[in-house]
Amino acid sequence: MSAGSGLPIVYVRGFAGGTSGIDRAVTDPFYGFNEGSTHVRVGSGDDPLFYQFEGPLLRLHTDEGYHILVEGGQMAYLDQHEDIPPASIWVHRFYDVSADTWGARPQEFSVENAARDLLSLIRTLQRKTGAPRVHLVAHSMGGLICRCLLQKILPDEDADPCDYVEKLFTYGTPHGGIAFDVGFGTLERLRDALGIEGADIFGPRRMYEYLTPAALLEPDGPPDGWPARAMPDGQRTFPREKVMCVVGTDPSDYDVALGLSADAVGVRSDGLVQIENAYVPGAHRAYVHRSHSGHYGLVNSEEGYQSLRRFLFGDLRVDADLVGHRLDDADPDVTWQAEVRLSVRGLPVVLHERLAAHWCPIQLSAPGEDGCSDGAVRLATTFLSSRLPPPSTDTMRFSLQVRVFSAREERHRLFAFRDHLEQVRDFDDTLIVDVGLPGGHPSARAAWNSRIPGAVGTYEPAGESLLDEDPATGVWTARVPLHPAAPDAAPLLGGEAAVRLTVTPWG
Repeated sequence: MSAGSGLPIVYVRGFAGGTSGIDRAVTDPFYGFNEGSTHVRVGSGDDPLFYQFEGPLLRLHTDEGYHILVEGGQMAYLDQHEDIPPASIWVHRFYDVSADTWGARPQEFSVENAARDLLSLIRTLQRKTGAPRVHLVAHSMGGLICRCLLQKILPDEDADPCDYVEKLFTYGTPHGGIAFDVGFGTLERLRDALGIEGADIFGPRRMYEYLTPAALLEPDGPPDGWPARAMPDGQRTFPREKVMCVVGTDPSDYDVALGLSADAVGVRSDGLVQIENAYVPGAHRAYVHRSHSGHYGLVNSEEGYQSLRRFLFGDLRVDADLVGHRLDDADPDVTWQAEVRLSVRGLPVVLHERLAAHWCPIQLSAPGEDGCSDGAVRLATTFLSSRLPPPSTDTMRFSLQVRVFSAREERHRLFAFRDHLEQVRDFDDTLIVDVGLPGGHPSARAAWNSRIPGAVGTYEPAGESLLDEDPATGVWTARVPLHPAAPDAAPLLGGEAAVRLTVTPWG
């Protein structure tokens, strides 16, 4: 069992809008986190297919042995019981005080008050369960409430966030706010000036107020270029390696306001949150072709749940980086990109995919936030659990499809297509990785699919594990060259190009 097993999980929901939306939200006993789904999209045409997902709360109940404790009200349960199991699920019902369905005068919602109430709930759970910390799982605005707690409320008390929270997992949170592809900034300015139904919380001024400790607040508002997405470094800050963000890449299935929201936010989004605003720089990310909510939403998806389960309860972290590559930069109109798909054996869904068709390929020519300090480019990070391999094997297998291609940029409103072949990749292969824990120490074997004879399903790795580059560090690292799998990759990416696998104990 990982160190994360058995800690209470607190779910924090997203934005409900004005009073009518809040009233609808509070009628659900679990604020919507119990909702499952029956729709999935398959194939190149994204055709709808029946696929029954029970919902994250029920799955955690059956898969991880968690308890949902209500009995007339979770706060009443907490008041009346002293011995509460740590492996329990709680919903932060911060909107209840802002509803007018209870016969009392509703309070005006604020992110800061919701974060203070979250801290009160966490302290009660620590006292009643004996757990040292909790996991926070949040959808949309809920992630901003969690960040307000970590970045403002606790620092204002001179408290260490790591004394309260073990890990933070967000679905579709607008970490960088909500912006629009239309209006040239007019829609954002109107929203922030008028604060219609409280939506100004997604603009830079309000975000600056509730994400900045009182001692650091500037009275004139955020400085120019203030990065809303950033979580600070330093003492008594929450480490970004304990944060994971699920990023949605399907705007077309977000049908709020008859699709007008998705049209305004643009194609590089989940229909409400633009891709570049949906994660914290330096945090772990999983890109899934799901919308912000609805039938094909992030929270009620198998993809989101499996990432959540492995991030919270897995015991190994695997980073896959492209290293030693050399790109042909002779043509200034050409940029190099990579596409990746990551799947774990035994799961019916792809856990992570960054595709040009979904507007989120990896930029190799200018990797930006995907670049590592040593010049490597991060292709994917996945979390594995030694408790979950299929019964017939003791290894954890995942596949990483890697495609590299050149994209020709627009010049003077014209595209140069003379040498272009649409949808043709310069490198395309899938790395099959088997991770084991012989003697309690991680190791791995890996092979390119193009070099595996027969069906991948019947493939069993043979021979020694890949050689650990530095056994003294306690972190297992090895490189899998691209060149033997595809000799033509040498002139394209250089003879030293490889995928570097790093396996680290997690939890």
